[in-house]
Amino acid sequence: MICKTDIANLKTDILEKVGQKIIVKGSLGRSKSFEKEATIEKVYPNIFVVRYEENNRNVTYSYTDVLTRTVEVDVFDGTSYSPLIPPCVETKRRRNQTQPQIQSEIQPQTQV
Repeated sequence: MICKTDIANLKTDILEKVGQKIIVKGSLGRSKSFEKEATIEKVYPNIFVVRYEENNRNVTYSYTDVLTRTVEVDVFDGTSYSPLIPPCVETKRRRNQTQPQIQSEIQPQTQV
């Protein structure tokens, strides 16, 4: 579940990175994806604008696009690219594995 604090934290992270190079990765459907170099241009309350290097075109994304991983953003830190949001680690839930309890009936011994 996405909280207001998650969005606020992401906004400040992106605001600090205005002007930096990024790589935007996303899905185009039917197992097609894209990966393009861009620069963060502007930040607004609900969206942020990136300019693609390839065709000098502006594209907007919402913060929830990033939080829901509809698009992934990797930020260039001077030497390499690192994800804006760390990859999620899937943890397997353990089933409540209880051993079936065997109830033994103890029959009273009768003496003959």
